[in-house]
Amino acid sequence: MSKIGKENKTQIVLKSPRVTEKSTDLSVRTNPAYVFEVAREATKPMIVAAFEAKYKVKPVKVNIVNLPAKKTMVRGKRGSKSAIKKAMVFIKAGEKIEIV
Repeated sequence: MSKIGKENKTQIVLKSPRVTEKSTDLSVRTNPAYVFEVAREATKPMIVAAFEAKYKVKPVKVNIVNLPAKKTMVRGKRGSKSAIKKAMVFIKAGEKIEIV
């Protein structure tokens, strides 16, 4: 990843925000947390650097969760949902970011 530019590195590490009912509740607490889907090889320092570069806010802490692949069945055909890695980024009380 060292050969990738700074702008592209933030896009590769933070893939997309995960907007669910639970993540929305986390973002309106007194100590807000935002949930992002991240690259499989992303580490906590990489996520912190990408978050600071993109949103100009320094996170307090980052938690990472690996979600395993799940087997599914649609119309009698077997398949699977791919495994993902998500990160919960906690910021200071009173700070907010705009997720578009």
